[in-house]
Amino acid sequence: MTDFAARLEKVARDPKVFKNFGRGVERETLRYKQGGNLATTPHPAGLGSAYSNNWITTDFAESLLEFITPVSQDIDTLLAQLEDIHHFTQTQLDGEKMWPLSMPCYVSDEDIINLAQYGTSNSGKMKTLYREGLKRRYGSLMQIISGVHFNFSFPDAFWDALHGEQDEEERQATKSAGYFALIRNYYRFGWLIPFFFGASPALCSSFIQGRETKLPFENIGKTLFLPQATSLRLSDLGYTSSEQSVLKIGFNSIEEYLEGLNGAIRLPSEEFAKIGVKVDGEYRQLNSNVLQIENELYAPIRPKRVTQKGEKPSEALTRGGVEYIEVRSLDVNPYSAIGINEDQVRFLDLFLTWAALSDSEPMDFCEQACWRENWNKVVLEGRKVGLELQIGCKGEVLTLQEWAKRVFVELTLVAEKMDQVLGGNEYQAVCDKLKGWIDNPELTLSGQVLADTKAHEGLGNLGRSLGRKYIKQHLAHHYREYSQEKMEAEVARSRADQRAQEEADTLSFDDFLTDYFSYLKA
Repeated sequence: MTDFAARLEKVARDPKVFKNFGRGVERETLRYKQGGNLATTPHPAGLGSAYSNNWITTDFAESLLEFITPVSQDIDTLLAQLEDIHHFTQTQLDGEKMWPLSMPCYVSDEDIINLAQYGTSNSGKMKTLYREGLKRRYGSLMQIISGVHFNFSFPDAFWDALHGEQDEEERQATKSAGYFALIRNYYRFGWLIPFFFGASPALCSSFIQGRETKLPFENIGKTLFLPQATSLRLSDLGYTSSEQSVLKIGFNSIEEYLEGLNGAIRLPSEEFAKIGVKVDGEYRQLNSNVLQIENELYAPIRPKRVTQKGEKPSEALTRGGVEYIEVRSLDVNPYSAIGINEDQVRFLDLFLTWAALSDSEPMDFCEQACWRENWNKVVLEGRKVGLELQIGCKGEVLTLQEWAKRVFVELTLVAEKMDQVLGGNEYQAVCDKLKGWIDNPELTLSGQVLADTKAHEGLGNLGRSLGRKYIKQHLAHHYREYSQEKMEAEVARSRADQRAQEEADTLSFDDFLTDYFSYLKA
């Protein structure tokens, strides 16, 4: 029996392991007007405070909605919560719709993108100023790309099955080491996610207005596309930063990761220094370091712990270790009204479990450069049958199809165990379905999107067609987990919470920022 098979056998013995995965979703979507143009209206008042609402907020822009589910152990509950949030939101949009694609709808001018507003409290103004910095560093168009983030955790029973009884300190060290082993394997093989579920092989030409690109785009009217691309959202055109390419952040332990992250947030940037921090009495960014704050680090996966009030993400990790991981490489699924479907959740269950149970050697910076190259190949030409990938600097070179089939041998074993414990055959069915996509990449989401983009004679037409379908679906939906009363209560609570924060502030904004960033001088 291999080490992987032995570990799988251990965790499968306890039914609580597979029944208690923790899952949460964060889904982003742009509000848009009739005709497919970006909405320029403020965040709808009926949704409450974007600063405080636990389920409905904004990301970079007033028009970029973000929906957040609580942690759930049941897939149907998770998706029902997301459906309920979409339904309530749609009732408050006054005829505006939610854009069903990752790449933005038509934007006539970057200046019409209004930064998200969070009120007059110091922390609310800081959130908006952070976005001002992003705008000046990278431009607003890049920041309104939408994605889906998947938060995932294993129950303590998973770690106990692998390592036996441990005291609290030992278990937390084991969990952190285990999550970083998962993260390393995610970097090595996580390109499977954009291969299967990348859904942005095309974009509106307005997205690259005034920008140079060497990519060999073809066009359908005002739509640009790469014939074999999977996820332009994850490419250099999308949510990336060349300035961050100098950062050296390792994933071999929580200590190594935190050391790299703490160095990154203190690293000055000559390029960003040219912007200025406070010019003629007006702030332009929080600071001129490569990262203004930790959240600016672009990564396809992050180790996370729920923060306490006033705590920074790295402080939370230092305090208690890794609690869960955040998968950030999912495009919005345009064939789901809520941006993600059950098959995707089940595949992520399988893949993340496999990544945690498989051997995971330490990863040096040479190997990091190698996986970056693999991911870049897959996002730009992942549907090219026979595309070659190399795992590790001195590793084997195999085709994407050969690597994928190797992984699926063990993914299928995980699926069989999960179905045995949980009943049914849903996990094996997902494996069988996706195995069929490996040799037939046009069946993947990006293949479907490109075919439908051509059939609709452009991405804008496809987006508007799906948008018309989904607004009817959202409005016709009946609550399954929440209720109108619960949604309205959260709206009222969020407004009261924002007011309380604004009334409680005593520091000037200058003093607040000085106090917040005092740790940089430590």
